[in-house]
Amino acid sequence: MSFAALTRLQQGLAALQADHLERRRLLLDGAQGAQITINGQRVVSFCSNDYLGLAADPAVIAAGHAALDQCGVGAGAAHLITGHHRYHQDFETAFAQFVGKPAALLFSTGYMANLAVLTALAGRRHLDRGGEVFGDKLNHASLVDAAQLSGATFTRYRHGDLAQLESQLTKSDAPDKLIVSDLVFSMDGDIAPVDALLDLAERHDAWLFLDDAHGFGVLNDGRGGLTERARASDRVIYLATLGKAAGVSGAAVAAHAAVIDWLVQRARSYIYTTASPPMLAACLLESLHQIEAGEVRRERLRSHIMQLRQGLAGLTLGVLMPSGTPIQPLVIGANADAVRASQALLQHGLLVPAIRTPTVPVNTARLRITLSAAHSADDVAQLIEALHALG
Repeated sequence: MSFAALTRLQQGLAALQADHLERRRLLLDGAQGAQITINGQRVVSFCSNDYLGLAADPAVIAAGHAALDQCGVGAGAAHLITGHHRYHQDFETAFAQFVGKPAALLFSTGYMANLAVLTALAGRRHLDRGGEVFGDKLNHASLVDAAQLSGATFTRYRHGDLAQLESQLTKSDAPDKLIVSDLVFSMDGDIAPVDALLDLAERHDAWLFLDDAHGFGVLNDGRGGLTERARASDRVIYLATLGKAAGVSGAAVAAHAAVIDWLVQRARSYIYTTASPPMLAACLLESLHQIEAGEVRRERLRSHIMQLRQGLAGLTLGVLMPSGTPIQPLVIGANADAVRASQALLQHGLLVPAIRTPTVPVNTARLRITLSAAHSADDVAQLIEALHALG
């Protein structure tokens, strides 16, 4: 007997393949690093977010081994039952102190953290209408999904267009307003104008929520992309994901103590889930120490960024977007062309992903090059040579 819904799925998959939009998982053997084995092939990886090389750092691994012997594998319960371990608490305290905020809360993933903040602060509560969320159009998918799921009015402004954002804020009569932005945009590598956003938040009595997935550990001595003014503001809520430069897993939200207390009381993605393994929190504590003392790593990373940008001057393959972060997008244009370039690099032992629609706008498919302190100058030189050869 035919199954129409299954047939439609199969037709949809065929259409994705025809449009060069099909996604496939790569199989990693061994630890994450600058050189990895993917699908049985040894390659230099330029697609990891392990910006400081901490994912396989010996000190972080040793912290995990010690915690594993002490507290086992699983947390066993939600944080509000018996799952909140001393390691979780110690990391939250240390993280808040490091980023300069009064309090912090640890989440299992960045997706869960974004959902928690938007639903708890702007979502519909009982019979009250919800607030209004104002989001940059290039925000990460987790922020978009969280805004849509919150029940709040969701208003988007053109990327970086603060004049449009101000107009939207002026027209809003929502009781709670929440400006939401990536701090470092994941596909373009540019940085949000934090103080200008804070100006608008202050003028329109709004919260400012900044998702610093790609800036924490890298910018401003590792403390991330917050300015000192934003650090001191009670209306600024700061999120750092911990599976990128921190090299481990999860996310932390730092804010005024009342905000953190409110999340504990009202954030469903925190309340109704098993706590992350305490071992991971112990690894994060060590990772935080490595980030704090990691200026040598950051300087090496900055050197790689400069080397790549100087080396790709005059490249004919595509357009290297302006970025001073480890995210270096090389815009190719058509999906098929970006895929072919990625596959050609792989034949040279270089893993650089092709990013296509709907992740980026139509005709802006790109090679998303991400650099790490774990790379060597020779690794970067090899990539530069191969890209020029393709061009």
